[in-house]
Amino acid sequence: MSSVPSSNFQFCAPNTKSTTQASSKIFDSSHLKISPRTPVYFLGIGGPNFMENTHHPAHAKLAAVGWEITTKAKPKAVIVFSAHWQGGPNNIKINVAEQTDIIYDFYGFPPHYYEYEETSIANIEVERVERGLDHGVWVGFVAAFDPKKNLLSVLIVQVLLYNSEDPDQHYRVGQALEGLRDEGILIISTGMAVHNLRDFRAMRGTGENMPYAYSFNEALKEAVTTEPKERQGRISALLRRSDARKAHPTLEHILPIYFAAGAAGLDLGERLWTFPEGSLSWAQYRFGDVVAA
Repeated sequence: MSSVPSSNFQFCAPNTKSTTQASSKIFDSSHLKISPRTPVYFLGIGGPNFMENTHHPAHAKLAAVGWEITTKAKPKAVIVFSAHWQGGPNNIKINVAEQTDIIYDFYGFPPHYYEYEETSIANIEVERVERGLDHGVWVGFVAAFDPKKNLLSVLIVQVLLYNSEDPDQHYRVGQALEGLRDEGILIISTGMAVHNLRDFRAMRGTGENMPYAYSFNEALKEAVTTEPKERQGRISALLRRSDARKAHPTLEHILPIYFAAGAAGLDLGERLWTFPEGSLSWAQYRFGDVVAA
């Protein structure tokens, strides 16, 4: 990955009071009108080549979700958690960028992949420049928010993952941010339901799907869509399954859903779509109802 500056705006967990105070420094909502409660999303987002693979079924599904967000939810701002930005084991860093520059945090792709100059997100002036958006955000957002058809013209703030494998630690940060949803702020997490690139490369072209692409994917659905009061325990238990390390040899692509589930509060989770593909499983989840703003 390329070397990029990280934000020096950080707060510690599990102190949810600190998390809430940090979020209030970014979002001064005193001037905002009362808004319908926004939903929370977890979106499966692919690698850089996904941008040009417009025939992939995930492309149209992301575009549909993007349209739902801009035409119905109409957020005043977006907080996003990506699989491709991790920090320390105990500190969370918040990216507040003056412009939505992008990071080419990948290697070995054709030259034109490194010529993208902007995402589908409009430039917004905020306090200071800290970091660009990694491809875990901008690649999927190019599909969801086509700049020519469905521009998302709101402030976007990216929050990194802990460099830890503790699902409850990530869940608690989501819980601390839940109240922002009542102020018109939308929370999106991006990752994959199943993500094993080593097996994906080994079996490319075979047309076969690995068993864990189904078994872990369905277990994730059962955990996410369970009764909200039971959800944290059920979703945390996923990582103790026998197929968990096959589905996710490293956890950065599944951890973002813990932020989303935590921020959901008592709202039900719903799987909107899924697509097992080799040793991957794409999925989209929404927590809460979409109420027109």
